[in-house]
Amino acid sequence: MARIALGLEYNGSAFCGWQSQTGGCAVQDAVEAALAQIAGEKVTLTAAGRTDSGVHALAQVAHFDSRAERPASAWVRGANALLPSDVAILWAHEVAGDFHARFSAIERCYRYLLLNTAVRPALYKNQVGWFHQPLDVGVMREAAKLLLGKHDFSAFRAAECRARTPVKELRRVEITRQQNLIMFEFCADAFLHHMVRNIVGCLGYVGSGRCTAQWLGEVLQSRDRNRAAPTFSAAGLYLSGVRYDAKWRIADFNRTMLLFP
Repeated sequence: MARIALGLEYNGSAFCGWQSQTGGCAVQDAVEAALAQIAGEKVTLTAAGRTDSGVHALAQVAHFDSRAERPASAWVRGANALLPSDVAILWAHEVAGDFHARFSAIERCYRYLLLNTAVRPALYKNQVGWFHQPLDVGVMREAAKLLLGKHDFSAFRAAECRARTPVKELRRVEITRQQNLIMFEFCADAFLHHMVRNIVGCLGYVGSGRCTAQWLGEVLQSRDRNRAAPTFSAAGLYLSGVRYDAKWRIADFNRTMLLFP
């Protein structure tokens, strides 16, 4: 029995999230079905992050166990020939049997792409979030600094979140603008359900002048979800990187390129 690690990218618009569902509408369902045909046996995947419905991935990592002996090209090119066009396996290789895509990860990064224009997007529908009021990136950067470090992020936690603890360490926040496109990059040891989308919603309040930068720090300290902004759209959210200890021999898989010119 060999353990195989995979790197994947997908457009989550047509899926009900990563995690397998009874109706087979999840990314996991599509990838498992393709890999099962290559392996000639049932395949069960475990992923680094269980992205929600409509959320995308540039750098998802998953693993599975199989008795089938196949070259890496079969797991990549062979499976890709069977997958829908909005999912692709980028790489595959055998790993140690105690490697775990989720529990061995030491850092995850999410990117949020936000189109800041007066008119909603058509060409980039389902690939970016949208905010119609002008946003001040400098003020949003000032506010985001208040979130760095280890905190109780309950104020940005979805009611249905099943994480054992709301305490997470937010290690990096970067906010950049290219013309009308604002990119938020968040890296942490782990994230709560809807945490990034809830933070982006709050930063939108700050950037538009509705709230001050200090307000975001007050929301964090309150640990009260009702004090924060509504959950922002899933459309602009991407799992952009997963990092592991070097002993697992998993390359630092963080895709940092911009998606749009």
